[in-house]
This record gives sequence, structure tokens and C-alpha cells, in this order.
Amino acid sequence: MSNKAPSEDEKFLFVDKDMLNSPMVQADWSAKKLVWIPSEKHGFEAASIKEEHGDEVLVELADNAKKVTVNKDDIQKMNPPKFSKVEDMAELTCLNEASVLHNLRERYFSGLIYTYSGLFCVVVNPYKMLPIYSEKIIDMYKGKKRHEVPPHIYSITDNAYRNMMQDREDQSILCTGESGAGKTENTKKVIQYLAVVASSHKGKKDSSAQQSGTQLAYGELEKQLLQANPILEAFGNAKTIKNDNSSRFGKFIRINFDVTGYIVGANIETYLLEKSRCIRQAKIERAFHIFYYMIAGAKDKLREELLLEPFSNYRFLSAGHVQIPGQQDDEMYEETMEAMNIMGITDEERIDILKVCSTVMQLGNIEFKKERNQEQATMPDNTAAQKVCHLQGINVTDFTRAILTPRIKVGREVVQKAQTKEQADFAIEALAKAVFERLFRWILARVNKALDKTKRQGASFLGILDIAGFEIFEDNSFEQLCINYTNEKLQQLFNHTMFILEQEEYQREGIEWNFIDFGLDLQPCIELIERPNNPPGILALLDEECWFPKATDVSFVEKLLNTQGTHCKFAKTKQLKDKTEFSILHYAGKVDYNATAWLTKNMDPLNDNVTALLSNSSSSFVQDLWKDSDRVVGLDTLAKMSDSSMPSSSKTKKGMFRTVGQLYKESLAKLMTTLHNTQPNFVRCIIPNHEKRAGKLDAHLVLEQLRCNGVLEGIRICRQGFPNRIVFQEFRQRYEVLAANAIPKGFMDGKQACCLMIKHLDLDPNLYRIGQSKIFFRTGVLAQLEEERDLKITVIIIAFQAQVRGYLARKAFSKRQQQLTAMKVIQRNCAAYLKLRNWQWWRLFTKVKPLLQVTRQEEEMSLKEEELQKSKEIAVKFESELKEIALKHTSVLEERNALQEQLQAETELYAEAEEMRVRLAAKKQELEEILHEMEARLDEEEERAQSLLVDKKKMQQQMQELEEHLEEEEDARQKLQLEKVTCEGKIKKLEDDVLVMEDQNNKLLKERKQMEERIADYSTNLAEEEEKSKNLTKLKNKHESMISELEVRLKKEEKGRQELDKAKRKLEAESNDLQEQIADLQAQIADLKAQLAKKEEELQNALARLEDETAQKNNALKKIRELEGHISDLQEDLDSERAARNKAEKIKRDLGEELEALKSELEDTLDTTATQQELRAKREQEVTLLKRAMDDENRTHEAQVHEMRQKHTQAVEELTEQLEQSKRVKSNLEKAKQALEKETSELTMEVRSLVQAKQDGEHKRKKLEGQVNDLQSRLNDSDKQKAELGERCSKITVELESVTNLLNEAEGKNIKLSKDVSSLSSQLQDTQELLAEETRQKLQFSTKLRQAEDDKNSLQEQLEEEMEAKRNVERHVSTLNIQLSDAKKKLDEMSGNIELLEEGKKRLQRDLEAANTQFEEKASAYDKLEKTKNRLQQELEDTLMDLDNQRQIVSNLEKKQKKFDQMLAEEKSISSKYADERDRAEAEAREKETKALSLGRALEEAQDAREELERANKALRLEMEDLISSKDDVGKNVHELEKSKRGLEAQVDEMKTQLEELEDELQAAEDAKLRLEVNMQALKAQFERDLQGRDEMGEEKKRQLIKQVRELETELEDERKQRTVAAAAKKKLEGDMKDLEGQIDTANKGREEAIKQLRKLQAQMKDFQRELEDARAAREEVLTTAKESERKAKSLEAELMQLQEDLAAAERARKQAEAERDELSDELASNSSGKSALADEKRRLEAKISQLEEELEEEQGNMELINDRLRKSTQQVDQLTNELQTERTTAQKNESARQQMERQNKELKAKLQEMENQVKSKFKSSITALEAKVAQLEEQLEQENRDKQTSAKNIRQKDKKLKDLMMQVEDERKQGEQYKDQAEKANTRMKQLKRQLEESEEESQRATAARRKLQRELDEATEANDAMSREVNSLKSKLRRGNESSFASAPRRTGGGRRVVEDASEEEGDSQNDFNGTRSMD
Repeated sequence: MSNKAPSEDEKFLFVDKDMLNSPMVQADWSAKKLVWIPSEKHGFEAASIKEEHGDEVLVELADNAKKVTVNKDDIQKMNPPKFSKVEDMAELTCLNEASVLHNLRERYFSGLIYTYSGLFCVVVNPYKMLPIYSEKIIDMYKGKKRHEVPPHIYSITDNAYRNMMQDREDQSILCTGESGAGKTENTKKVIQYLAVVASSHKGKKDSSAQQSGTQLAYGELEKQLLQANPILEAFGNAKTIKNDNSSRFGKFIRINFDVTGYIVGANIETYLLEKSRCIRQAKIERAFHIFYYMIAGAKDKLREELLLEPFSNYRFLSAGHVQIPGQQDDEMYEETMEAMNIMGITDEERIDILKVCSTVMQLGNIEFKKERNQEQATMPDNTAAQKVCHLQGINVTDFTRAILTPRIKVGREVVQKAQTKEQADFAIEALAKAVFERLFRWILARVNKALDKTKRQGASFLGILDIAGFEIFEDNSFEQLCINYTNEKLQQLFNHTMFILEQEEYQREGIEWNFIDFGLDLQPCIELIERPNNPPGILALLDEECWFPKATDVSFVEKLLNTQGTHCKFAKTKQLKDKTEFSILHYAGKVDYNATAWLTKNMDPLNDNVTALLSNSSSSFVQDLWKDSDRVVGLDTLAKMSDSSMPSSSKTKKGMFRTVGQLYKESLAKLMTTLHNTQPNFVRCIIPNHEKRAGKLDAHLVLEQLRCNGVLEGIRICRQGFPNRIVFQEFRQRYEVLAANAIPKGFMDGKQACCLMIKHLDLDPNLYRIGQSKIFFRTGVLAQLEEERDLKITVIIIAFQAQVRGYLARKAFSKRQQQLTAMKVIQRNCAAYLKLRNWQWWRLFTKVKPLLQVTRQEEEMSLKEEELQKSKEIAVKFESELKEIALKHTSVLEERNALQEQLQAETELYAEAEEMRVRLAAKKQELEEILHEMEARLDEEEERAQSLLVDKKKMQQQMQELEEHLEEEEDARQKLQLEKVTCEGKIKKLEDDVLVMEDQNNKLLKERKQMEERIADYSTNLAEEEEKSKNLTKLKNKHESMISELEVRLKKEEKGRQELDKAKRKLEAESNDLQEQIADLQAQIADLKAQLAKKEEELQNALARLEDETAQKNNALKKIRELEGHISDLQEDLDSERAARNKAEKIKRDLGEELEALKSELEDTLDTTATQQELRAKREQEVTLLKRAMDDENRTHEAQVHEMRQKHTQAVEELTEQLEQSKRVKSNLEKAKQALEKETSELTMEVRSLVQAKQDGEHKRKKLEGQVNDLQSRLNDSDKQKAELGERCSKITVELESVTNLLNEAEGKNIKLSKDVSSLSSQLQDTQELLAEETRQKLQFSTKLRQAEDDKNSLQEQLEEEMEAKRNVERHVSTLNIQLSDAKKKLDEMSGNIELLEEGKKRLQRDLEAANTQFEEKASAYDKLEKTKNRLQQELEDTLMDLDNQRQIVSNLEKKQKKFDQMLAEEKSISSKYADERDRAEAEAREKETKALSLGRALEEAQDAREELERANKALRLEMEDLISSKDDVGKNVHELEKSKRGLEAQVDEMKTQLEELEDELQAAEDAKLRLEVNMQALKAQFERDLQGRDEMGEEKKRQLIKQVRELETELEDERKQRTVAAAAKKKLEGDMKDLEGQIDTANKGREEAIKQLRKLQAQMKDFQRELEDARAAREEVLTTAKESERKAKSLEAELMQLQEDLAAAERARKQAEAERDELSDELASNSSGKSALADEKRRLEAKISQLEEELEEEQGNMELINDRLRKSTQQVDQLTNELQTERTTAQKNESARQQMERQNKELKAKLQEMENQVKSKFKSSITALEAKVAQLEEQLEQENRDKQTSAKNIRQKDKKLKDLMMQVEDERKQGEQYKDQAEKANTRMKQLKRQLEESEEESQRATAARRKLQRELDEATEANDAMSREVNSLKSKLRRGNESSFASAPRRTGGGRRVVEDASEEEGDSQNDFNGTRSMD
């Protein structure tokens, strides 16, 4: 890649790779153990692990270095920096929520809004315009593959388009998401891209581009396709809180393409238009855009025509004119009108559309009011109605009548029903919604018509689905259910396709993989919604409820709870706020639905009177909108629905309505079929925040959408497979570092290299799969390899740096060394020069040396000549070679030219051949396509023809049967008519039987009419069938003509087909292989289905257990609530008792004050006696009168007392009776309560009477002393009676204690008692009022007394008597005061007792609160346990993966140990190499020293030789001198001496040269010696340094290794801990498995029994099918023979004159039949031999079956052993369950004891109340007894508390035992898992054996079927032969008769001939009947 800066648009597409590959980030990540922890603000935050303490981990946040402790389960792994901002999230090694969110967040903040997630493309709304949708970007994505360019909606669209073109497979792009996520914008971009890429207007592109400038060029169809969107947005989009342009409907845009890839048409389908937006919106929201566009943009004339008003005048536009920022409504109006113009909508149609919109708004202005005395609605102002009728072209009066008093059909009568205001408002709103919906449908149909008007045929299509995503609101209604149902289906499609693609890739790569259909995960929820019956789903139940007139939303929910209450995906809401609430567990979460108004939404009812008016409108447009008004759900539909259950309405009427749920389900089914037939591409749109702000991302919002959109679901699926995959070359290139020595040098295939690398890496086989071109890994493996690679690279780089540094140091050292030696040489040379500079001989030598070269010139010349000759020879050779080369060059050039010419010719031929081949290939493809199409059509037509023929035959058979039935009916009718005639004859005689016979006649006439109606129906059906047969014949003729044309074409293409046949054979062979594979796969699927069924059963059992536990939990909660209710009731009772006590004390005080007042009044009267004596005489007459009055009053008083006594005795008797009844029947509690109330009322009455008597006695003191004494005696008697009554009351209280138990059980009666208390308080108030009245009467009496006491002066004796009476009364008052004081004391004691009771109650409350806290703690612990259980279940796979990873880490550590050993060995080898090098260097130094010594010796020897030579020279000179001196002697030998002299001089020169050379060599040896010494020293120093460095390195490595070993030890310890934890979990799982195995065994037994029954049933079914087939075949043969016999009869009648020729033909036929008979006998013989072979095969199969049975018995023996083990485990489980039951019984006993304590508490309260009543009524004896009882009860309470504590301790101990037992059960479950594995193996073997058995059975069945066939054919042949022989005999006899009667006349002959033919036909019919009889007997 080049380092140029990216452009503006590329910034928003490409990732900055430099940031990703920075080593700093990698080092930071590897140094810190970074993980993700949950955060409330950011969703997840990065943190590094510091410490681990069991389940909790200490973590340091990366941002602020804050330390936090987090649960281990909440931590999620972090990906390496390599995967930051990754384009495809499926490549992430750690696939978790945090990583996905972090990747999306990082990309979003970088401006990258598109991200892949496997098959998904996730789009985050940027809330701003990005420059990534220009023409340049479209060109960049055109024709590119997905991995070649960054993620974009254009890439998905282009891939879909290319796949459609290449594979000829229909494509679909599914855009889902919340409102405001950008679905509509992305669909626009898809259409824009397709309009550019697949435009059919490309020929005119240049011209249009020149005209339009920079704009994109489109064709007319493409323009219409783009302009359809503004129209649909105007009528279907609106402003919401989340989105300014929210689509309030779902749409599926289907763009059709031809074979060449051009757009030829389009079609748009819509789903779930939000009609309610027309009539009501939220405050900030708007209705549909078109209303605002129309009001803002319509001109004056149009405004008048449309009767438009300002925004504020319309009620349906609730918020008025809400502006959209950056958008003008008038401009948008012009755009929509222009778009309508482009779509071909005329001006009149546009005005009609706007009129309908105006009527929708005017309907909201119609106001209704109630009449004063009635609920009937009226319309006081009908201006809005007039406007509506004017716009729609209907009558105003009819419209108002239809709204206010519509006509409703009730039965057969039509009635006018007055509507209420609410009904009229609802009708208007429903009409507005229906009008707008029909308008929207009309516009959509018109748009589709405009887009589909091209004549070119579409070969394939590309669909774009823009639909709302999964929705979970606070209040979820019917619309949310439909949307979520759609998303469930789409998610199922995604799961299905995603894993199908994954599986296809696995199959392509040849990976072993068991297919998992994740689509089945969503099937239960889908079936819960859409299932039609057994049991019906939600939509089916809703439709069913819509049929019932009295159905409500509550009844619908109750029926839903009854039918689907136990469904796994259905749940009841925990706190039922409303009876219309229920919950569904969707894949994205639990959704609570509220079913209010679902029935009306589903029926969508309308006022059918108004729809009838609109269908007859004067406007043709309105008529067109309401043309199907007969299908509207009217007001009388419910009445009709109630009648529809009768049998008379069995025929479906034309106008029967369809519910919204049915229509939506059908449209969704169509959509899903189209999507299933396409290859889907998924786009998930995500809204980042609700504030519409760019650059802000709400983490929790995004996570919720990821769950709802199924992104995390897709990741969950991805985790199951192998999401990370790498091509072999890339894997080798990247990770070859980890296995350096594994791959040998030279070329090797990528797959082999990868296999070797993985063997070297020792990876777990479960973690990877090797395919054909890629290697696949599970999640997390690549991250581990990356870590290892980073460590390896760091080691390599460190070693490389060390080598480089060493090399540089050595280089610098050698350079310094060379400098040092050079300096030494320079110094030596300088010193030598300084010595020789002034030496004369040196100067002479320097001057002579140049002259010495002259002597050598001759030698040099000779050498030069020799060189010249050599060079000449070389030149000659070169010239000859040059000539040869030139000749070769020319020949090569000629050859090259010839080859070029040949090449040109061949290239031209090749080009022509290529063109021909391309043409032929194109023709071949076209012809193949035509051929395939024709063949497909032929097959379809043939199948249709066959099916039609079969239908025709069936219809003919039915017709024949019906005709026979009709004939039978006619015969019966004739018989009945005969009977009728006879009956009429009898009627005259039997007048009594006339009525009965008439009734019979009428019944028969009715049956006749029914039969005639049936005959008419059958005749109409016959006529229709005849018309169908005529049409079929026409079609057949057409097809025959087509077939003839095709045959002509086929003859032309036979040559090409012969070549294709070969390929076809190959393909057939391949298809056979594939079919075999498919069969294997189907068998695997069957096994998997069986396993799935088992798993489902296990799941259901587990769910049942869960439900039981939840039920127990709910019961406990209910009990707690009941106890709390009891406590609250007790508190209320206590408060009421306190209030009553306070009231009683107040009454006592008032009574005391009244007594004191009376005393004072008496004293006043005594003071006034003196004055009264004077007036006594005057008023004696008045006194006498008063006496008489007093006597009368006394009499009346005595009568009253007598009556009171009678009442008292009656009350006592009633009480005793009631007590006896309460003893006998405890259930009559209310009667006892009434009796008690009566008793209290009578006692109060007695108190009042006593008070009155007391007052009367005070006023009548003088005359009533004896009466007072009597009264006192009577009072004493009454006191005794009351004491007895108190004792009886105490007995009653004892009996009431037993009764209160039942009172406690009836919770509702407590409320009644509280009401009774309130009524008693009201009675008390009444009594107080009565007391006040009595005090007034007292005052009146006192005035009367004063008047009377004036006359009492004369009655002093009476006064004295009254004084005595007064004294007696005072004594009585004093006794009463004493009793009052005693009562007060006892009351104080009672208050103390009450305080003690209150303290006991508080203790109880504390105990209860403690119990509640303990229960809450247990509940929280239970919730935690459930969470941990869910977490364990969810992350079982993760734990297994972690286990595998840990194992892998251990293996890696072992590898590292091995590598460390290898490193140590390498270090040792390197040190040994260095030691060898040192030894070698020392040896070389020694050798050089020895060489130097030898050279020194040689020098010394040379010097010695030189000295000897010098000596010899001197001796020779002396001899020369002697010779010269002795000339005379040696004169002759001068010449010889000179020669010898010369020779000696030459020898001397040679010796000198040798000496110089030896000196130079010596010098060099000395220099070398010096160098070697220096080198040796340097090498020694360097070697020592290297050794020190190596030692240090070794020590450092040792330390590192020790650290690593320690870390590994810690890791091993952690791993051991984890293993122990895993072992414990394993034990638990084994216990679970044991339980499951027990269930499996029972299921297996049931399954075996079911299989046996199935086999029996299958065998019976096969036999029945065979018998059926035989019967059918026989019937068809009988029919065919009958038809043939009829034809033969006709032919015999026609060919009467040619009987002789027929005879000859018959004889020939007889001979042929005989020949056929012989052949059949031969075939029979061969069949008998075949039977013997079959018998042998049967024996062989039986032997096999016996072997298989033996193996089965062995397997059964093994199974029995396993079953024995399981029985033991089940016995242990039973023991545990028994112990559990005992514990539960003890707990129940404790609970019952607690309940008894509570009842006793209540009883105590009741007793307290009775005690207070007794205190009020002055009962003393019962108080002491009650106190004693209270003390006893307190003691009992304390004992019960102690017992409760002991029981709690016992329960805790039992809980501990239970936990231990649970651990044992878990261990047994683990063992059960092992047994289950063995059982599964045995099951697989059993299945194999069963398959072999079934195959053998099938073979034997085939053999028997073939045998039966042959038998039947033989029987048929014999029967045919017999029939033929009979016919021949009959024909012969007829011929003879004909010959005998030939002498008669001609007419007689013909007649006779006819008779003969008839006889023959009759005989033939008889023979046929015989034949039929024989066949039927067979």
C-alpha cells in the first residue's frame, strides 16, 4: 500500500492500519491483562486484572486507575489490538457483547458506520450526511467482491445483484431496526445503486449525461422507481419522537430484472399501516405528511375546492402545525405532485386523492352530543358533515341517519338502532381510518401498475424488505405482537440460512460437521402465535373469540391462559395489574402484552350503512375505493356470527369477513415463501441515541438493539461452529515462525504444510478443522496463536539484535586492529627510510636501479613477441567463431520470422476459434435454457394432463355412483308412491291413521325436494366438469401443436443433445452418489430428530420440576402474605378494642357525673320540703290524681318488667339452642353471631329498662318502698341468673374457641366482622343519643316532681318513708360505687394483661420479621443460585472451551519446557562449538608458532649456507688469483674458467634472491606471529566477554524460566482448582444424568413398545394398502371390461354382415390365446424356480434374523445390567425423597402449630372482647377465669415459641443433610451420564440392527408382492382365456343358427341377426358378471 493521505470520502470507509499495527499498543495489551467489566455509564469498561480471590477479582480501570472488585462471571475477555475496528465481527476471537459493542463504538467514533457481523451488515445511524454515496463511490463498489472493499450497503447490493446474475437465483435484502435507525434511507440507497448499475437506459446515457450535467442518468422506469418513494413517504411516513421521517408501515419492494440484468419492472407490497395515526398523535408527533403538505402547499382555488382550513381547526391534527427542522411542507407538496406526475397519475385523480385526505380531516370536526333525558347521540351542527358529504358525493341526511340511527339486521328483520355518543365517535374514527387505508391501498396499486407496465419479461428479481424491528415497549398491543411475530419468522430465516451457508462451506471444505438447525429454536414461539389447532395459537384464539358475540378481551386472555398456560414460551405476568395481560418469551427477551381492544382491532368493524352510501357515491373514484364494501365487518356481523353456529349456515357467504390477524398471517406467509425462495442478505439498522445527536452512542440502547436485531443471537450461533478461518498460504506465512523446523526445505503444498505446523503446535483436534483451501478455528484459538507468535517474534528480534550488535562490534574491532598494524608498518618504514636516507650506497642504488632495466629489454621484447603471437592466434579463433555465430544468427532470424508468421496465423485462427467457441457457448447456453424451460413446461403440462385425467376418471366414477344412487332413490320413490296409493285406499276405512300417513307423506316430499336439489347441484357440477373437459381438450390441442413445434426443434438439436447425453450420464452418476449421501443424511436427521425428541422430553420434565418449585415458592409467599394479613387484622382488632375500652371508660365517667348530679338534686329537694308543707293542703286533690296516675304507672311498670323477664328467659332459651346447634354443626357461625348480637342488644335493653326503673323509683319514692324491696330481691335474683348466664357464657366462649378455627379459615368473614364493629359503634352512638334524650326526660320529670312536691307538705309520713328509701338507695349506690372501684381495679389488671399480651404480640411480630428476613435471604440466595445455575448452563460450553484451552496451555507449557530444553541443548552445543573454535584457534596458533620456528631454522640454515658459499667464493677468488698468477699454467683454460665464473655469479644471484625472499618470508612470518598473538589476545578477551555475557544471559534466562515455571505452577494450581471445581460440576451433572437415564430407560421402553406397535400397524397398513390397491385394480379392470363389452356389442351390431370374417379372426385369436397360455405356463414354471430361489433367500434372511436376535439378546442383557444399577440409584433417590417428605411433614406440622397459635391468639382476642363486655355488664366471676386462661395461654405461647425454635434448628440440620444428599445425587448423576453414553452406543447399535431388519423385511415384502403380482396375472390370463373360449363357442353356435335361418327372408334375417347380437351381448354381459363375481370372490 502506498503511504498517500486518504481522501475525504475514504476516511469514512477505510481503517487506519498504522494505528492497528503499532507495536506500542500490542506491548501494552500483552503487558496488562486487559478485560472488559460491566459499567452503568459506558456498558463495558476496559480494566486490567490485579488480584484474584475465589469468585471475586480485583481490577484496575484503564481510564482512571481506580480499583474495583468484580465478580468473576461478569468479566469478559478482550481481543488483541490486531482485531481493533475489524470490518467483520465474526473474525473476533473473543465473541462477546463487550467486544461487539467496543468494535461498533470505535468504528462509529471513527466515522465508519457500516460493519459486517458474519452474514449481517450492521449500520449505525450517523445523524449527519456522509460523503460515501456519490457516483465515485458507486463506481468503486461496482463489480467488486465483499472482501475487496470496505463494508457498505453498496457492497451488499452489488453482491446480491452479481449473485442474481451469476447463479440465476432470486435475491432479497432485509433491512430491520427500530424507528429512526435508518431503514428507509438504506432502502433508498439500495434502489439508487440498482438504478445506476442495472439501468436499461445505458445507450442514451451519454446524451442524458450531457444534458443533466453532473446528475446521475436514469431511464424512465428507473425514474419512476425512485419517484415511487416520495409518494409512499408522503402518505405513509410521519414525524415521531425518535424520527422526523418514520415509516409507519412495512414494505417489500420487488425489482424485476431480465436475462441481461436490466430493470424491467417493480412491485411494492406493504404490511401493517398504522391507521390510528390519522385520528390521534402524541404532543410532539405529527400525522401523515400529506395532510400538512396539502394545507401548506395548496393554492387558493384548490383550497376552496378541497374546503381546506387552517391547522388549528382540525381536531385530528391534535398538535396543530408541528414543523420538521430543515424541511418546508409547501416544497414537499410540490415534490410529491411532481412525483405523481412522473408516475402517470392524472390531475383529476390527484384532486380526488386530496379530496379523500380532506374528508379524513373533516371527519374529525364532526361533533356529537347527548340528549338530556336519553343517551342517544345528536349532531347539533352538521357543517362538517355537509363538507364531508360534498367531498365524497353522498347525501347529508342519509349520512347523518346512517351515523346516528343505522339500520341493523337482527335475524330476518331490519331495525333502526339509535347510537350513543361514544358509538357515534367510534364509528366516525373507524370510518376515517378505513378511508385513509383504502386510499393508501389504491395509491400503492397505482404505483405498482405504473412500475409493471413494461412488456419485457422478468427472469429474476431482487427484493428489499423495509420493516420494523423487534419492539419492547411499556405498553405492548396487537401491533407489537404482529411486528414481533414477523421478526421471529425473519430471525428463524436468518438462523436457517446462516447455518446452511456455514454448513455449505463446511461441506465444500470437506469438514466433518453434524447439522444443527437453529431455526428450530424459534419454532415453539412461532407455533404459540400462529398454530391453527391442537392447541390453537394466539391468533387462532383471537379469531375464535371474534366469532362469539359475548366475548371480551378478558375472556380471550382467560381462554389463552387455559389453552397455552403450560407452553414453554408463554408466561403469566407476576403482578397482574390487569386481567388482560400476558407475556411471551421471544428470542430477544420477555414481552408483556396488554390485550385491551384486541377484538375490535382484529375485527376492524365499520358502519356498513355508511359504506353502502360511499359505494353508491356520485364520485367514480370513491366508488372504486369502496367497491368491496360487501366484505366490511358491519354492525350486524356479531348477530350473524351468533347465528353462524347453527347448521343452516353451513355454506360460507360471499360477504363473510376476514380478520386482520388472518390477513396479516397470510401476507406474512406469502412474504416468507418468497424470502425462502430467495437468497437473503441481512442489514440491521441501529439507533445510537434518542437525542438525534451525531457522535454520541448510548451503550445500553445499542446492546438492547443488538439483542433485538439478533446480532448477538447470530454470534451465539457462530460460537457453535468455527468462525475464524484462514487460507493455507496466509496461515503458513503468519504462523510458520511457531513451527520453524517442522516444514522441510523446498516446495510443499499449503495443506500439507499446515498439517505439519499444527502437529508441531500440538493443538487440540476439537479446536480446529482442516478444509480444502482453508483452516478453521474455534473462537479464541487465533488470539492464543497471536500471543505465542508475539512472544516468538520478540525472542527472534532479541537474538537478531544481539547478532547485529556482535557483528558491528567485531567489525569495529577488526577495523581498529587493521589501523594498528598499518600504523606499525608505517612507523617501521619511516624508521627504515630515516636510517637509509643518508647512506651513500642507498643513494647509488636508487640512482642505478632505474638503469638496470635496460638489460632486461631483450627479454621483455621476446616475451612481448610471444604474447603477440598468442593474441593473433586468439584473434583468428575469434574471427572463425564470429563467422559461425553470424551464420547461426541469420538462420535463427529466419526461423524466428517463420515462427512469427506461423504465430500470427495461429493467433488469427485461435481468435476465430475463440469467437466461434464463445458464440457456440452462448448459443449452447441459450439452447440449454430453452431446452430446460421446454422440458420443465412439458413435465408440468404432462403432470397437469395426468392429474386432470385422474380427476376426470374420479369424477366419472363419482358420476356413475351418483347415477346409481339416483336410480336407487327413484326406485325407492316409486315404491313409496305405491305405498301412498295403498295408504289412500286404507285412509277411507281408517280415519284415525290419516294424520300419521299425511305426516309421513310430507316428510317424503321434503326428502324428494332435497334429492331434487342435490340432483340439480350434481347437474351443475356435471356441466362445470364438461366445460372443464372442453377447456382441457382445447389446452390439449394447443399443447399438441406446441409439442409438434418442439419436436421440430428437437430434431434440429438432436446432434447437440447426443453430446449432452454423455454429460448427462456423468451427472446422473453424480446424482446417484448424491442421492446416496442424501439418504445417509436423512437417516442422520431421523436419528437427530429422535435425540431432539428425547431432549425435548427431558426439557419438559425439567420445566415441570421448575414449575413445581415455583408453585412451592408461590405457596410460601401466599402463606407469608396471609400471615401478614392476619397480623394486620390483629392490629386492627387491638386498636378497635382499645377504642372501645376508652369509650366504655368515658361512658362510666359520664354515668358517675350523672349520679353526682342526681344526688345534688335530691339534696335540693330535701331543702325545699319546708316550703312544700305550706302548699300541701292546697294540692291534696292533685296528689290523689297523681296517686291514681302513679298506680297506673306502677301497673304498666310491672307489666313491662314481666315482659322483660319473658324476653330474658326467651333469649336464654334461644342462646342455649344456638349453643347446642354450634356444638352439633360448626358451619352455622353466622347464626351464632346473630344470637350473640341479639343477646347483647337485649342486655343493653335490660340496662336501659333498669335505668328507667331506677328513675321511676326515684320519682315515686314515697309509695314504692315495698316495690323497691321487691325490686332489690328481684335484682338479686337477676344477679344470680346473670351469674349463671356468665358461667354459661364462659362455656360458650370455650365452645367458641373451637368455632374460631373455622372463623380463621374464612378470611372474608373478618371484613364482615369489621363492618359489624362499625355497626355496633353506630349503635353505641344511637344509645348515647338515647341517653341524652333520657336526661332531657329526667329534667322534665324533675320539673314535674317540683310541682308535685309542693303538694307533698301534707304527706310527712310519706316523706319519712321516702327518707328511709333514700337511705336504702344511698347504701345501694355505695355498694355500686364499691363494685365500680373493684371493676376499675380489675380493668387496670386487665390493661396490664393486655400490655403483656401486646408485648407477646410484639415478640411474635419480631419473630415474624426475623422469619421474613430469613425467607428474603433464602429467596435472594435462591435467586443467586438460579442465576449461577443459568450462568453455568449458559457457559458450560465456555467452561469446556476453557478446559480445552487450559489443556492446550498445559500442552503449550510442556512444549515450552521442551523448547527450553532444546534451547539449553542449543546453548550447550553453541558453548561446545565456541570451545572447539577456541581449541582450533589455539591449535592454529601452535601450528603457526611451529611454522615460525621451522622458518627461523630454515633462515639459520640458509645463512649458514650463505656463509659457506661466501667462504667458497673467497676460496675461488683466491684460486683465481692463483690462476692469474699462474697464467702460464692455466692459459689454456681461460674460456672454461670464464664460463664457470659466469655460472658461479648466476648461482650467487640466485642465492641472493632466495635470501631476500627468505628474509621477506621471515618478516611476514614475524608479522603474522605478532598478528596471531594480538588476535589470540583479542579472541581470548572477546571469548571471556562472550562467556561472561552468555553466563549472564543464561542466568537471566534461568531467572525468567524460574519465573515462568513459578507462573506455570500457579497456573497449574489454578487449573487444578478449576479441575476440582469442574469435577464437582461434573459430579453434579452425573447425578443429573442418572436421573435423566432413568427417564431415558422408561422412555426407551415406551419407545420400544411404540416401535413394536408401529411395526404391527405398518404391517397392517401395508396389507390394507395392498388389498385396497387390489380392489381398485379389480374395480378398474371391471369397468374397463364393461366398457369394452359395450364397444364389442356395438361393433357386432355394425358388422353383422361380416360374421364369417369375424369367425376367422376369432379362430386366430384363439390360437394366439393358446400360444399365450403356453407362454404363461412356461412363465409359471420359471416362477416356480424363482419361488425356490426366494425360499432360499428367505432361509438366509431368517438365519440373519436369528443372528440379529442373538445380538439383541446380548444388548438386552447389557441393558438389564445398566437398569439394575439405575434401580439402585432410584432406590437411593426414593429414600432421599422419603426423608424429604418426612421433613416436609414436620415442616407442615410446624406450620399447623403456628396456625394453631395464631388461632389461639385470635381466640384470646375474642375472649378479651368478651371480658370487656362482662366488665361493662358487671360480671366478676368470669374475669378471674379469663386471667387464669390468659396465663395458661401465655405459657402455651412460650412453649410453642420454644418448640418453634427447636423445630427451626431441626429444619436447619435437615437442610444440611439435604445439601449433602444433593451432592450425592449429583455424583450419581455423573455416573448416569457415563451410563447414558453406553446406552446411546447401544441404541446406535440397536438402530443399525433395526435398519438391517427393516431392509430384510422390505426385501421379503417385495418378493411376496412380486409373487402375488404374478399370481394375479396368471389368474387374469386364465379367466380371460375361459372368457374367450366361451365367446368363441357362443359365436359358433350363433353362426350355425344364422346359417340355418339364412334360407329365410331378408328382413327376418336382419331381425334374427339383431336378436342374435342381443343374445350375444346378454351372454357376454352374463359372462362379464360371472367374471366380476369371480374377481370379487378372489
